Amino acid sequence: MTNKAIPKKSVSVAIVGSGGAGSITAGSILLEAAGKTGWYGMMNRSVGPQIRGGEAAALVRLANHPVECTAEKYDLLIAIDWKNADRFAAEMPLKTEGLIIADPTSGPIPELISSSGATVAEIPIKELAKEIPGGRENMIAAGLAAGFIGLSVDDLMSVIGTKLANKGQAAIDASRACVEAGIAQSRNYDFRFEIGEADLRHKGRWLITGNEAIGLGAIRGGVRFAAAYPITPATEVLEWLSPSLTEVGGALVQAEDELSSINMAIGASFGGQPSITATSGPGLSLMMESLGLAAASEVPIVVVDVMRVGPSTGIATKSEQSDLNIAVYGFHGDAPHVVVAPLTVADCLYTGQWAAHLAEAMQVPTIVLSDQALGQSRVLMKRPANLSFFAKRKTWERTSEEPYLRYALTADGISPMAIPGTTGGQYTADGLTHSLRGHPSTRRSDQQDQMDKRHRKVADFDYGVHWGEITGEGETVILTWGSITGPAREAIRSLKAEGIKVKLVAMRLIAPFPKEALDQSLKGAKRVLVVEQSHSGQFRNYLRANTEIPGEIRHFHRPGPHNIGAGEIAAQIRDWK
Repeated sequence: MTNKAIPKKSVSVAIVGSGGAGSITAGSILLEAAGKTGWYGMMNRSVGPQIRGGEAAALVRLANHPVECTAEKYDLLIAIDWKNADRFAAEMPLKTEGLIIADPTSGPIPELISSSGATVAEIPIKELAKEIPGGRENMIAAGLAAGFIGLSVDDLMSVIGTKLANKGQAAIDASRACVEAGIAQSRNYDFRFEIGEADLRHKGRWLITGNEAIGLGAIRGGVRFAAAYPITPATEVLEWLSPSLTEVGGALVQAEDELSSINMAIGASFGGQPSITATSGPGLSLMMESLGLAAASEVPIVVVDVMRVGPSTGIATKSEQSDLNIAVYGFHGDAPHVVVAPLTVADCLYTGQWAAHLAEAMQVPTIVLSDQALGQSRVLMKRPANLSFFAKRKTWERTSEEPYLRYALTADGISPMAIPGTTGGQYTADGLTHSLRGHPSTRRSDQQDQMDKRHRKVADFDYGVHWGEITGEGETVILTWGSITGPAREAIRSLKAEGIKVKLVAMRLIAPFPKEALDQSLKGAKRVLVVEQSHSGQFRNYLRANTEIPGEIRHFHRPGPHNIGAGEIAAQIRDWK
């Protein structure tokens, strides 16, 4: 082979295999070791929805600068085996100058991969693992990847040693032998994928997923109770919260279903504990009636919806942005509430904390719309700054003999909430139209007054600059939300290098619709590209219903499971220009 050393600032690696082959573990080790080297990185995973077996791939991108989205094309693909690989081959296209490592005993390479033009190198991964007592094929794969991208044995083993500490020294020694065997094999080829000089000034990195970051943000925002019912891809939010809440004096309770979990969370919040639950689209559908109860009774609650491909069961392990409509419009009747969406994995921390703040400050249900692309991606990032969002719920204590009016008509719509047990603070909290004291009522005036009150809370609240993020400049604007923000930012950077100025407007506050702030951010725009990951264009339709976007408008959208990439967004702008 000819020398094909490719100096670049980032390298993308896919490690594939059937479920149980350990490809995800190998990718996780690679990412964590890169952090010890001083690099940044991101890993998403492509897996089938099966409980056992099926396909699995670790999609890793490493760089000497912060990374906010996965790669669109891959430099290196290592196949532990090709079982079911045809199911996700389209999600990991190879660069023509890339390299495919395949075990010659694993059968033919899928057509979508073999037709990429990338070079194929046959390395007997299974045989190499069998030659080492206790050897595992995924550790050979980790060594191969390390060899081709320049990771040291020591950095890799510092991670493996920690992960295998409870399995004994023999397992650690076997893994080291596998890693060294993989690196040795890589030296037989001239391919080297160089990331560039590591940023050693910030060698310490946070390694966190979006699901974990939302949980951390919620705790920092004051949440002390969670009710849990597992559902892919949101389960990790609850798994992370379980021990973490205990450490701060809180608790998590396992519920029997989604209806129980939302009602437990509402009950805990009614009792004075800021509360959360997490789910995905099918679970959110089941929670809607109870969320209406929380809106009517003005009990604060945070619900994290980690969106997946729908409708119905859809593809549980893949990403989409198609729960926007249900989050905004799914409540029965007019039920003012808040919907927010994190923009990147790092922003999941920020938005999770802000959501807890908003729920408590306004005493409203608050939905956080994350998705699989954010929630299950693991990222190496700089340590984030501490945030000041920590709302203290407005509570009531007796100061006079006047009767307690739980739903008093205040100027901002927020009335003090008596915690159960407060002397004189008894009131009824249910879903019926009620009087100022909470007594059920059929009076027209009570319905009008309480609807106006609940509307004022969310409509007049000061969301400040947190409603969205604006970067770049120019008369061409990319308008998006949620997980498309990372690819959009990268697209803008590549376009800027070509002399094309583009501005990005990414909405974090979805509902209530931030019309005034959004209109101001779009002032002077002559071209607006709306980008979203949904089949029907839910975001574009939502924008159309709430504001008049200036200039010429184009709409780029498609459903999951293949995430929209930075290159695709940039191509839309180039074609337009």
